[in-house]
Amino acid sequence: MREVVVAGVGMARFGRYDDKTYIDHGVEAVQAALADAGLTWPEIQKAYCGACGIGGFAGNQIGQELGLTGVAIVNVDNASASGSSAFRQAYHAVAEERCDIAMAMGTGQIGRQMTTPLSKGAMMKMQAGAQTNAMTIFALVAQRRMHKYGTKPEVFGRIAVKSHWFGARNPYAQFQREATLDQIMSGRMIADPLTLYMCCPSGDGGAAAVVTTPAIAKRLGRHPLVRVKTSVMKGEVWGDGPWTMDLLTELTAKEAYEKAGCGPEDFDLLQLHDATANEELEYYEALGLCKPGDADKLVMDGEVGPGGRIPVNTDGGLISRGHPLGPTGLAQTWETVLQLRGEAGARQVPDAKLAAIQMIGAGAVCFMTILER
Repeated sequence: MREVVVAGVGMARFGRYDDKTYIDHGVEAVQAALADAGLTWPEIQKAYCGACGIGGFAGNQIGQELGLTGVAIVNVDNASASGSSAFRQAYHAVAEERCDIAMAMGTGQIGRQMTTPLSKGAMMKMQAGAQTNAMTIFALVAQRRMHKYGTKPEVFGRIAVKSHWFGARNPYAQFQREATLDQIMSGRMIADPLTLYMCCPSGDGGAAAVVTTPAIAKRLGRHPLVRVKTSVMKGEVWGDGPWTMDLLTELTAKEAYEKAGCGPEDFDLLQLHDATANEELEYYEALGLCKPGDADKLVMDGEVGPGGRIPVNTDGGLISRGHPLGPTGLAQTWETVLQLRGEAGARQVPDAKLAAIQMIGAGAVCFMTILER
């Protein structure tokens, strides 16, 4: 396969909008990515749209607003990983020489169901198999870790503090305010031990990326080249217990490291799926940033925060940047590309050269993309 670079990225700020549709968010993000790349919609040869639960042809609706150019648009629904799926398809379209310029776009507009409070009784029913809820599942994972390693809820709280610090410096984040540890810990309980500010919000938004060949990107001359070293996708594997996303992440990362010829010690920053603060913690170990049981220390020592050894979720992550599902993976790409270009402003990681993006989708599926300046 030939080399592929990211020529442009764009976002529509994540948030809650009563006056915009998912089509509006998608159009805004695509137009921003095109402007960033120095291209126009008619120059896009293939397009892939990630959207979750909002119909089977969101990409076509976005394309109709941009112009009927005849471009073939493929629609992807892969839960939280919909945008990551779209990016991987666009990457492969260029890498396999099926086109020279491809667009990956994502859009989303979801309700408040992910933040419905649950009582301890409701959690017990869920454990008995009577019902399921995303935040409850993550809360059970947190309880398991607390039992296994003695992790204190404060560790989850400090991850949320870090995420809000980054989000406060991201003009496209849904939440743009810092939060103290006391504010995090005293927030409304969603599912014990997870408080409101440890959980991602629901909301709307869009994100997009243009991928092309190095020769075309050099001709456009807009930005330093950001190369896609690899993009790996794996499906669910059998594991011990109901939560296997850490094992799935570990196996996906192992393959990505082998293909890219690098390891966790080489990264300058990471973007991870953090529907809750404790979920992020699980992936530190799955990705090999530390040994099992040592992730708490990474947090308490500030290694994954601003100025740390390997900052994680530098745009605020799902917790602060937001999580409209469809565009989330492409928002991670947007942030990572800006960081590698040195254009991330107040949240910039100094001299960032190599970064990884991990994304989980319900179902379950895991993506790992490695980008390099």
